[in-house]
Amino acid sequence: MRNIFLFISRYFNFLFFLVLQVISLAMLFRYNKFHESVFSGVYNEFTGSVNTRYNNIENYFTLRQQNEALRDQNAMLLNRLRTDYEWPDSGRMIVSDTVRIDSLEKYRKYLYMPAKVISNSVGEQKNYLMLHRGSAQGVQPNMAVVGPSGVIGTIVNVSPNMSVVMSMLHRQSKIVAVLKKGSGFGEVYWDGKDPQFVTLSKVPKTVPVFKGDTVVTSQYSDKYPPGHMIGRIDFIDTDPVTGTYLLKVRTAVNFYDVQHAYVVRNLLQDEMDKLKKSIQDKNE
Repeated sequence: MRNIFLFISRYFNFLFFLVLQVISLAMLFRYNKFHESVFSGVYNEFTGSVNTRYNNIENYFTLRQQNEALRDQNAMLLNRLRTDYEWPDSGRMIVSDTVRIDSLEKYRKYLYMPAKVISNSVGEQKNYLMLHRGSAQGVQPNMAVVGPSGVIGTIVNVSPNMSVVMSMLHRQSKIVAVLKKGSGFGEVYWDGKDPQFVTLSKVPKTVPVFKGDTVVTSQYSDKYPPGHMIGRIDFIDTDPVTGTYLLKVRTAVNFYDVQHAYVVRNLLQDEMDKLKKSIQDKNE
């Protein structure tokens, strides 16, 4: 307390000047409309700048929660796509101009489950990702994995809370694909060179192909829902052995920065596997 009084007595004149200055400025801004408007503009600009910086800092520290909320919301929207449902052919033609939602989940075929990517490799010949979602959360081997931008890979191993994904950048990865415009059925694989490109092969020369065409998953795939983006054609070449196209496709997913994913479960997979097994047993 003694030091405070000493400080005030030492700088009394200066402090008294500051008090008078504040009072004079307050009276000036309060009773003069022009100065009041100028002060209000400067004050609002200053407080707005401070609030903007504060909001930016707050948003930065809440990015994780925001990303998780968006991921869950995207999963909910993906689960409402028309392509997730498959109705048996009843022999009648039904025309509808709206998306039919199956409230009883009777005809649902695909189910999307959000997952967080916790590890990823890109520079190997056999690349894998690890997801923080496992068998305890409904993940099984052979399920497809997609991201917000497109196809990522296939589940190859699971533990109770983790799962391993064979990346599309894997020498053994094969994905049935088609050109988005409705033709050009083929197979996508990685040649082990550039992580930004995969190859679409077995596309007949009779199919018109152009640079920039979109490549998506085919309806004939038993793992991937149809229409998920694989990439865009960047270079057109020909296989001298088969006479079909060899198309270099720039991947839609940036595998250097994969953070969020969706595990896709085909609810009809068991039924399809049983039919395939019965056919194999008959042939044997």
